[in-house]
Amino acid sequence: MKSTFRTRAVLGTAAVVAAVGTFTAGVGAAQAGEEQNRRGKASEREIAALFDQWNAALQTGDADQVADRYAPDAVLLPTASPVIRTDRAGIVDYFEHFLEKKPRGEKVRSVINVLDANSAIDAGLYRFYLTDPKTGVTKPVDARYSYEYEKRGGRWLIVNHHSSVLPAGN
Repeated sequence: MKSTFRTRAVLGTAAVVAAVGTFTAGVGAAQAGEEQNRRGKASEREIAALFDQWNAALQTGDADQVADRYAPDAVLLPTASPVIRTDRAGIVDYFEHFLEKKPRGEKVRSVINVLDANSAIDAGLYRFYLTDPKTGVTKPVDARYSYEYEKRGGRWLIVNHHSSVLPAGN
């Protein structure tokens, strides 16, 4: 009887030790996975800088350089056109016309969501200064925007870009 009790006690203790060890290992693995995920994600600052790079491409006046910021299968819902652009040729065409206005953008308010290591969204308000090619007069235009980015081949590209003139407030 004593040896049965002792055997049960040893087995019970071993089961508890194994369970605690498994739990501890599981927590450690989960924490390591979370840390790796954090290190793998882009920072909000890195995502915010993508707008600056896009804006710098606008400053070149070269529609191809701007289109290089977009994925081949990107969707562009542009501010100054009713046409949805879904391929590089359409995006280049839009920017060839838009760049005639010498756009210069600045963010007014930005909300960035880094979704995972390879995707992020930047949405908010921006202001563009557009110059009328005929008169040379520059005017500000406030607009809403959203950029969806994906990291492809190690490079952040725009996969979805929506921009629309900010409606007048009530």
